[in-house]
Amino acid sequence: MNKFQGSISKIIFKSDNNYMVLLFKVLKNDLDNKYNNKTITITGYFYDISEELNLEVVGEMQKHAKYGEQLNVSSYQRIIPEDKNSIIKFFSSDLFKGIGEAKALKIYEKLGDDAVKIIKENPSVLKEIESLSLKNIETIKNKLTELSGSSDIILKLTDLGFSVKDSGLIYKNYKEETLNIIDSDLYNLYYDLDKISFSKVDLIAKKNGYLRDDKRRVKAGIIASMETLAFERGDTYSNILEISNMLKIIINYEVSESLFFKCLEELVSSLKIIKFADNYQLMTYYEADDNIVKRLTYLQNKNDLVYKKDELDKKILKLEKEYHIKYDTCQIEAIKTAFLKNFLIITGGPGTGKTTIIKSIVSMYQDIFHVYEDDIALLAPTGRASKRIMEATLYKASTIHRFLKWNKDTNRFQVNERNKSLVKLVIVDEASMLDTTLFSSLLNGLKYDIKLILVGDSNQLPSVSPGNVLKDLIDSDIFPVIKLNKLYRQSEKSNIIELAYDINIEDINYKLFNKDDDLLFYKADSLNLKDNLVTILNRYRNLDYLDYQVMAPMYKTLNGINNLNKMMQELLNPKSSNKNEIVIYDVLYREGDKVLQLVNMPDDNIYNGDIGIILEINNILKEVTIDFDSNIVTFNSSNFQNFTLGYVISIHKSQGSEFKTVIIPILKEYGRMLYKKLIYTGVTRAKSKLILLGDAKALDYGVKNTKEDNRKTNLSLKIKNRYSIK
Repeated sequence: MNKFQGSISKIIFKSDNNYMVLLFKVLKNDLDNKYNNKTITITGYFYDISEELNLEVVGEMQKHAKYGEQLNVSSYQRIIPEDKNSIIKFFSSDLFKGIGEAKALKIYEKLGDDAVKIIKENPSVLKEIESLSLKNIETIKNKLTELSGSSDIILKLTDLGFSVKDSGLIYKNYKEETLNIIDSDLYNLYYDLDKISFSKVDLIAKKNGYLRDDKRRVKAGIIASMETLAFERGDTYSNILEISNMLKIIINYEVSESLFFKCLEELVSSLKIIKFADNYQLMTYYEADDNIVKRLTYLQNKNDLVYKKDELDKKILKLEKEYHIKYDTCQIEAIKTAFLKNFLIITGGPGTGKTTIIKSIVSMYQDIFHVYEDDIALLAPTGRASKRIMEATLYKASTIHRFLKWNKDTNRFQVNERNKSLVKLVIVDEASMLDTTLFSSLLNGLKYDIKLILVGDSNQLPSVSPGNVLKDLIDSDIFPVIKLNKLYRQSEKSNIIELAYDINIEDINYKLFNKDDDLLFYKADSLNLKDNLVTILNRYRNLDYLDYQVMAPMYKTLNGINNLNKMMQELLNPKSSNKNEIVIYDVLYREGDKVLQLVNMPDDNIYNGDIGIILEINNILKEVTIDFDSNIVTFNSSNFQNFTLGYVISIHKSQGSEFKTVIIPILKEYGRMLYKKLIYTGVTRAKSKLILLGDAKALDYGVKNTKEDNRKTNLSLKIKNRYSIK
């Protein structure tokens, strides 16, 4: 690391999270005299700075292939200006609004080289400078205090062990209260800031004298344990034994029983967690549950909408003629109820016409109310699901995150309870994927008098994040639910759909397999699965990468996703002299590889679950360019972790997607990851053909294994209690 002193010549770039690219005029440095009196590019995280400000920066000089030589700054501090030019530039900079060069010169003429020091020690000297107004004096006093405070605080935080980026984030949240807050309890940073993890704070706390059984550490560890349990299991509450066992893992220490219960009591008293019966729930999920109950109860209790029955019948007949279809009794009931109730759930298995109903409701709503397209929001939890509903209905659709204007830097939604959307009708497809906090956030962003319709298959896997919203709402028996049961997709004799229904009743008819071309089962065991898979894949290798997909239940083991991806990469995209390669986190990627997007990147219009092909790897710039179904996105080292190989994906990641052909290995080695909802979800991703490869006994075991289906959630009970009280 090297030190450079100088001044900021120009701010070239500034992101929302204060990452900046600056031009920096070097006065002196300890690396090489050639930089003195030269302007260089510096990059890093900076707070409360402006052009002409003097800084001492510490960093590493690097050569960027595209942007040339630049100093990557790891820490910095302001230099108090102590000469005429610096002082005039300082006080006339953007930091001091309304001062300007003329007034800055008067300050220097009165106070000299020690102007900044004198003002900080005795601000009343500013009153002796006639050209300064009372407003000017207040501006100078307040800004000097603020600058001094922020500089000292960020320096203190970096001394503790936080990066400049994290230090700036912490200061931005607490401002002048920062040091008081961290002095009282360093773990406050973990409680209050989404991007500061428990493990990060815990490491720094231990380095700064916190003991293993410090009450502050144990309380934060309990919260971290409950969060870990929630995301590992999907539960929204935990019991004592679960929390206690996880705490030992999280803090790598077994606390006394008395201290454990004392910390639990204090967390309940401070409203960080809620106790009910013998269970404990994080306040996040308690409040989300309450909000969902409150908002849906309001819609349920609101007066039903009144339309003439004859008018609705006429509109439905009009739709049947327009779409050349004949609705069944359940579909007609679903369409009518959508116009008579403020909140409705439409559920059904694959091929029951859920998408047709969505399209019909939107068309009829526009016909009746003569609304604009922007008055209607078609939403889905994932990018793939929103694309599917848009392609099927020909209406504009969006992910929920995009609709709510999610800010990835702050992890906050800009459409919220204080800034609501003005849409009048919202339909959420693939509602089985709705988690508790996301659904609560969606309700916060909608008007109270919204018309809301949830559409989904409650037999599919629940959300990746905690909660089981669709199932809980249906199980409450409070809200109107229309269950579609007649098969329309493909044909009523679709073997794939029959298999899906067999899975639901936990009784598979093996005569369905191999009688037609749409549903095939090939025997294989752990040792020969790869050879059998190669034989099958050779038939499909010339198809478009989106036409077929291999899915597996788990990542590890001999035939897990990780190993199968390597095998398929060598088979379908072998090493070639004309294909560039790059190794990222021990995984080899080459041009032409199929990849899977792992996180939402709304600015680039790609989302968790999207699948693409690597177009170009630039090893000089360290960039990977990926084509996501004609949407070209370039990744660099800052976001390489956002994608992975996608020849084989998990069934969880397939939710909301649909493929013409799906290939799923089913083996005993997958163990507890073979369970009913997982298999059902994988099977229902196949649109035209499904190939199962493995052991029939493993399939039987998985279909009868319902242990993983039951999440511990409190939403259904809260809804029932609300109505029993009424």
